[in-house]
Amino acid sequence: MRAVHAGRGRADDQGAYEVTGRRLAVIVLCGLAVAGVAVVVAAARRPDPSAASAATVPPVQTARVARTDLSDSTEVDGTLGYDGSVTVIGAGRGTLTWLPTPGTTVRRGQRLYSVDARPVPLLVGDLPLYRPLHTGVPDGPDVRVLEQNLAALGYGDGLAVDETFTAATAAAVKAWQHDLGLTETGVVGPGDAVVLPAAVRIASVAAQLGAPAQGSLLTATRTTRSVTVDLPVAQQELASRGARVQVELPDGRLVAGTVASIGTAVTSDSGNGSGNGNGNGSGDGNSGQTIAVTIRLTDQHAAGRLDSAPVQVHFTSGARRGVLAVPVGALLALREGGYAVEVVDAGQRHLVGVRTGLFANGLVEVSGVGLRAGQTVVVAS
Repeated sequence: MRAVHAGRGRADDQGAYEVTGRRLAVIVLCGLAVAGVAVVVAAARRPDPSAASAATVPPVQTARVARTDLSDSTEVDGTLGYDGSVTVIGAGRGTLTWLPTPGTTVRRGQRLYSVDARPVPLLVGDLPLYRPLHTGVPDGPDVRVLEQNLAALGYGDGLAVDETFTAATAAAVKAWQHDLGLTETGVVGPGDAVVLPAAVRIASVAAQLGAPAQGSLLTATRTTRSVTVDLPVAQQELASRGARVQVELPDGRLVAGTVASIGTAVTSDSGNGSGNGNGNGSGDGNSGQTIAVTIRLTDQHAAGRLDSAPVQVHFTSGARRGVLAVPVGALLALREGGYAVEVVDAGQRHLVGVRTGLFANGLVEVSGVGLRAGQTVVVAS
């Protein structure tokens, strides 16, 4: 940003010397001789006018007034990982004979772990199995969960998905048990399968082979890639459900994301280091208080093989659409206050007073009488 100001030169007074007679003549002749030599020397050293002009007049940098969209962002620390977390609890019967490896993805119908050499598969639903299901059992929503999974796994021929356990349900269960290598009883008990909301990715395994199948066996997450941010309470207006954000990965790449959820509980942490790249951290009484924000990556493959990593989340903190903008270096600070830009028009320059708006990415929103898109403005070098 340049400052425009006026300066005024001041001439020095010249002293007068009194000389007379022969001394004057000698002085004049000597002066002429010296002057002649000086003229010859000056002529010999006189540079080419065009070269002098090129050396003393620096090139002027210019830019175009553009009509564009501007947006400013605030950066907050985040952690790349996976959605949700759930602990799988064993039913307490039998011995663990197989456990998955962390990082493994388990989908509907696939083995989650094994007890007494029998696979315990994953079923998808919102209600766990809490009683033995068989022909004649009272109707209930747990029957619907079982039938929905049987149908999704390809055992739905002649099966009506409802809350009634029928002979068709029992036949579907037996076909499923046969394919799992289990005894075809037509009965499904609470420990025969694990019901979770979706396919999972194994995060960690707490149990050991040979141990009883009880207590916390393993921790799993959803397979959806996400970023968790502890957003300072003072900045909570940055996040709104469904808002688009940019996630900066450790290698500097920017990938798109969407705010999936915003926590309602405030967490206090006096050592919290969350902040933003602009240095505008919360400096009030809410310092150290955060809310959890979950961001889902638009492209689930954009993060590559990273399981967990620190990232920067760019929240849009200001946006203007269809405004006139110039480089910040085009602004001139006026002595009387305010700003102007120097417009180049038909080889002539003149100042146009402007009002500034949003600053973003090296540009500034401007408006002023006579200012229009496409005009050329001088930019400070």
